Amino acid sequence: MDHSAHNKIVSFIWSIADDCLRDVFVRGKYRDVILPMFVLRRLDCLLEPTKAVVLEEVRFQREDAGMADLDPHGLQDASGYVFYNTSPFTLKTLLGNHSQLEANLKYYLDGFSDNVKEIIEKFDLRNQIRKMAQSDVLHDVIEKFVSDEINLSPDDRKGVDGRTQVGLSNLGMGYVFEELIRKFNEENNEEAGEHFTPREVIKLMTNLVFIPVKDQLPNPLTIYDPACGSGGMLTESQDFITDPEGEIKAKVGVFLYGKEVNPETYAICKSDMMIKGNDPENILFGSTLATDDFSGKRFDFMLTNPPYGKSWKSDQKSIVEGKDVLDPRFQVNLGNYTEEEHDFYPAIPRSSDGQLLFLMEMVGKMKRLADSPIGSRIASVHNGSALFTGDAGSGESNIRRHILENDMLEAIIQLPNNLFYNTGITTYVWLLSNAKKASRRGKVQLIDASNLYQKLRKNLGEKNCEFSEEHLQQITQLYQDMPNDGISKVFENRDFGYYKVTVERPLRLAAQFTPERIATLRYTPGMQDIMEWVYAKYGDAVYSNDLQSGLKSHAEAIEDHIEREEMALSPKNRKELLNVATWLAQREIMQYAQQLADAIGDAEYLDFNQFEITFDQTAKGLSLKLASNEKKQIINAITWRDERAAKVIKKVHKLNAAKQQELLAELATTADKLADYGYWPTEKSSEYIEYETDSELRDTENVPLDRDKTRHAHDVIHAYFIEEVRPHVDEAWLAIDKTVIGYEISFNKYFYQHKPLRSLADVTQEILDLEKETDGLLKALVSFVGAQHG
Repeated sequence: MDHSAHNKIVSFIWSIADDCLRDVFVRGKYRDVILPMFVLRRLDCLLEPTKAVVLEEVRFQREDAGMADLDPHGLQDASGYVFYNTSPFTLKTLLGNHSQLEANLKYYLDGFSDNVKEIIEKFDLRNQIRKMAQSDVLHDVIEKFVSDEINLSPDDRKGVDGRTQVGLSNLGMGYVFEELIRKFNEENNEEAGEHFTPREVIKLMTNLVFIPVKDQLPNPLTIYDPACGSGGMLTESQDFITDPEGEIKAKVGVFLYGKEVNPETYAICKSDMMIKGNDPENILFGSTLATDDFSGKRFDFMLTNPPYGKSWKSDQKSIVEGKDVLDPRFQVNLGNYTEEEHDFYPAIPRSSDGQLLFLMEMVGKMKRLADSPIGSRIASVHNGSALFTGDAGSGESNIRRHILENDMLEAIIQLPNNLFYNTGITTYVWLLSNAKKASRRGKVQLIDASNLYQKLRKNLGEKNCEFSEEHLQQITQLYQDMPNDGISKVFENRDFGYYKVTVERPLRLAAQFTPERIATLRYTPGMQDIMEWVYAKYGDAVYSNDLQSGLKSHAEAIEDHIEREEMALSPKNRKELLNVATWLAQREIMQYAQQLADAIGDAEYLDFNQFEITFDQTAKGLSLKLASNEKKQIINAITWRDERAAKVIKKVHKLNAAKQQELLAELATTADKLADYGYWPTEKSSEYIEYETDSELRDTENVPLDRDKTRHAHDVIHAYFIEEVRPHVDEAWLAIDKTVIGYEISFNKYFYQHKPLRSLADVTQEILDLEKETDGLLKALVSFVGAQHG
């Protein structure tokens, strides 16, 4: 549309808020009135030309046909839209009776079809009307909206100054509305980008989604946006396909579907569908993640800009229960790391960011190739975290793995920063298809379009740049040509995958009974600090239940100390802290340890294996019946990690020939390599030692997946271990059963360009030049001051 006319409309409507609402609503609430009134006036403008025809249809149905209930289809035919209004009023004629304005306006709203009434409800417009009427500004607001100073109808007309006012097209309506949203949200420090994706980004997405299959478009075709906002992507996609002057010019039936959780933007989207003649019933209200309202339906094309960096905790109860995934949309069928078995894994990202759940929603609604030769195509905008956040085995990584291993990802395009209205962060367009052409199978194209932009003359929120038509054509051409050069690079799917391998090292423990170590057993592990303070303050009173002098008598003071020191103590630990039984149990453990120390002595043991034998024999000789947790607590108190100590043996495996072959088959290795997997041979051929692992020395290595799948996973991992780990840590081994496959994509890694540092001579010269410049300025300043006081 004409941008000057667009800006004039925005400025005029923006002025209504200041002129009429300043003393009635706080500034942050202006939008609650202005946005629904803007939509209402637009609907009113569309219905004005057929008002008489609709009223005649109402008369005919009631009087001539004698119908008790009006037929909505006849009324829709009369209005020319999928909505109508049966009241005798328009917004302009309402102004004729000031005293009855509120009542007549309510009657006018009651005359709308049910689909418009839902929009009015979602806007909470009736409540806003009541507030305006009470404050005596309702007439002024309506008068402004029906003013001849702006044209909100789709047809050109003469303005009050005699000049032609260009009609507001449906596309222009979207621009005006979303610019108002941006301005209001900027005022409220909210995020306009939640509602509005820049049109040039949508144009890029439609280019990438539709152009490659423009000669194979099904008729009719369906388009879906699971986070449709105000409907921009849906209607832009429809226009892109059917525009008689566009590239595709397809004469096909287009059916739009969407879902939106924000009531206000849902109302906008639904009204936009009605205005443009689409079926508003295909736009649903509610959380896409919480309920699968389009269950069983599949779509030809899907485009979305889902919320990213946003919590989805409110939807969690509908998706997961504990570790169980309740919604099959968010499960993926993956092989294990040897790729020989498959099972369902959760595709649940962290609760702070649910953007990839929207991608899974769309993936699950792709058409089967048996039903459509082009399958389904998806374009989705994400921030950088969708590329790499989440370790191997996490929900995010499982989603990436599912998409890549099923060969759905065609390309990812990095967009310029500051392209969106609400954020300056880097964003990416993901392009998916389940019917790749032969040249793309098994491959992913990455395009770095971060430097393809032109600057805006004036910033719009965070947005300070945009794509030109030339940039859009360049990116689209790069995608179609698929070069592996410059800002376009092509990779194998498996290039993004890796085995996350756990490398273990043996635990080495030294042991010694000392008074200081024994004394720590007076306190429960995890509550050492607070119990130590309590005992230092009240001594043996902690072992008494006496109400006057025992532990309970000091409870209030102990609680005050916890609060004052801001100690993080769970309710359970607080209860145990003030329970004499807890103290008595710990004292008994300490006494056991003292008895053992008296018998064993205070010698330092550097072989824990021998020490444990001595410990057990001594306890038995003293008739100490230690529970496993008591023994563990004493051992933990008197041992420490020590490089000088011997390795702690977990188990000695005595394997006959059959058992050995079973173990070798399980590990997919040979007897001479068993030590690399944690089974260390002794002098006896059938005996292997398994050592305790040291969790503090545990490490992980990311081993790239073998690109052509020619080697078994064990061989790839083992070769990496021998080359990269064993030379540096000769006692390490692979915990092969902990291996997990992960996938991540790093644009920085693939497009990084090294910039050499400037030479020392250049830096030195720059410093000297700056010193000269500074010295000259100081001399000039001194001369000036001297002249002033001379």
